[in-house]
Amino acid sequence: MNPLLCDAALPKYDEIRPEHVAEAVEKMAGSVEKQLASIETDTRPASWGTVIEELNTLEDWFDRVWSPVSHLNAVRNEPALRDAYQAAQPKIVSLGLKIGQSAALYAKLLSIQNGPEWQKLDAGQKRSVEKRILSAKLSGIALAGAEKERFNKISEELSQLATRFMNNVLDATKGFKLTLTAKEDAEGLTESIKEMLAHSYARHNPPAKADPENGPWLLTLDAPVYVAFMQFGKSGALREKLYRAFMTRASSGENNNTPLMEGILKLRQEEAGLLGYATYSEVSLATKMAGSAGEVGSLLEELRLAALDPAKEELKEITALANSQGHPGALNHWDIGYWAKRMEEQKFGYTDEELRPYFSLEKVLNGMFSLVSKIFGVKVEAADGEARVWNPDVRFFKVFDASKKHIASFFLDAYSRPENKRGGAWMNTVVGRRVSSIGERIPVATLTCNFTPPVGEKPSLISFGEVNTMFHEFGHGLQHMLTNIGYPDVSGISGVEWDAVELPSQFMENWCYHKETLLGMAKHYKTGETLPAETFEKIKASRSFRAGMIMLRQVGLGLTDMALHSVKDPDIKAIQKEVAAKTAVIPPLEEDRYLCSFTHIFAGGYAAGYYSYKWAEVLSADAFEAFEEAGLGDPEALSQTGARFRETVLGLGGSVHPAEVFKAFRGRAPSAKALLRHSGLAKSA
Repeated sequence: MNPLLCDAALPKYDEIRPEHVAEAVEKMAGSVEKQLASIETDTRPASWGTVIEELNTLEDWFDRVWSPVSHLNAVRNEPALRDAYQAAQPKIVSLGLKIGQSAALYAKLLSIQNGPEWQKLDAGQKRSVEKRILSAKLSGIALAGAEKERFNKISEELSQLATRFMNNVLDATKGFKLTLTAKEDAEGLTESIKEMLAHSYARHNPPAKADPENGPWLLTLDAPVYVAFMQFGKSGALREKLYRAFMTRASSGENNNTPLMEGILKLRQEEAGLLGYATYSEVSLATKMAGSAGEVGSLLEELRLAALDPAKEELKEITALANSQGHPGALNHWDIGYWAKRMEEQKFGYTDEELRPYFSLEKVLNGMFSLVSKIFGVKVEAADGEARVWNPDVRFFKVFDASKKHIASFFLDAYSRPENKRGGAWMNTVVGRRVSSIGERIPVATLTCNFTPPVGEKPSLISFGEVNTMFHEFGHGLQHMLTNIGYPDVSGISGVEWDAVELPSQFMENWCYHKETLLGMAKHYKTGETLPAETFEKIKASRSFRAGMIMLRQVGLGLTDMALHSVKDPDIKAIQKEVAAKTAVIPPLEEDRYLCSFTHIFAGGYAAGYYSYKWAEVLSADAFEAFEEAGLGDPEALSQTGARFRETVLGLGGSVHPAEVFKAFRGRAPSAKALLRHSGLAKSA
């Protein structure tokens, strides 16, 4: 039987093959269309039970088939699956539009909102209905005839362009390979980086062998490799080569994303016009916590002004160090990462590599689980073997509450597989929590990272930055898993406005700078010795290292994204230049084409929404400040504050507007003060 069509509690990832996709999508689409028609033609008065409950069931069926396909396309990407995914996409898009643009359904939603049952619905139910009404409006419900047809065509084209954009970035990233054979080319590289590059060479050139000490070593644009070489590779010429390749990814030849970007922006603007909005940024902000582009602009400007002078000072300091060590004159883009790393080592007296042996993934997971047990009262237990997985390295865990009730589960796919797995880190839902007349279904998530896999006897050792990444993704997972809401479209992370969705993830990162938490998991993988306390203090101090430059970079990306989506006919190069003039401490290269690989806004959900990261950092720093005020050394106070955070931010999910959720937790509106203080930028604010 087709594994995508069986009614198992969790997907049978290990059995799903590319040839299963078309049949499953076909059958699911037929069934969903039938169910939709039955809801539309139901003559009973529209109610929560006759409309929303039925819709939830229909959407479940849709997700049950498409969600695993979408997931495997990112973590087990192969030509046949990619083709099957692309072939099914038009059907998926048109199905989504059919549901979103059903006039009969829209009329029923409006009659629920205006009917006698409305007053009896709770806040989560009302929000579910309101969100569906807004979503219907944004799906072109008010359009008819040629306008509706054009809108649908645009949606389909945008979906295909996004997939092509992402594939071009994947292919361009995979397409760059640079083999190093001379020992001087590997100068500056640490043992574990050489090991990773030798391993990479052997993997790409079977049956050839590679030796970490003598090479050959393979440089790729895969993030762990790129970042490592830019920070440690002594050869400026090689760093330049790598940097130029990275910044021009997918900007020429058959993988050129330039025409795709132009096409995407043009189509989004046309879509906005059809929906009655002046620009696409207005469409985007209709579903955000931020009320307007002006509100976003003033936050980004507050952060830009706070970061500008510190960033210029940081560049001066890094340049002075480079000059004192024989680097002539000003620094280029490909020098900054390298010299900043040397300055960090000099200032704080430790290197990433010295820290890495203290962070075996297993210990980090145990420390993280112990923290959530203390602050949120939940227990995480390994349950490997109890669910089907898509790769032997994937792990499975269960989450229990204080009464030992199994309340959620999650998969963890931790290791990098550049040949068929998308880079970066993300959290995805497998199923959401649902409470209905037939009982309760618990939420399940997947957490995906790209850490260095174990090599031989050596466990997976991760950098301190990757410890932050792990906590970040787990924060998303917690909001999905610890929800108290039983309506799937507003439970967990579902229905949470984009600019508030990073609150729990970035909140969790703060704990990596909490002494007890960090020292509890930082144990040397060979000796078991704890990371020295003075090293922890240096890590804490390093948190504000280059805070100005890093803040400006993110503000620059946010401003560029908003500008591209806030005018009718954006001049991409001019906007890039204009924003760089305000936010770049070194002018970008003439051939800089980083936008060609900016998947967040062209192939992800962040169009006119990249500012969300900073917006959510403001929220998360402010939320963490509540724990600081309660007393980080007071277990009782931590657990009380944690319970409040769990009940509001994690528990309410998308069932209440995030501004109200934040107010319920903090007792007031958010302020940027805590973020600027944590970043060491408060004085210049």
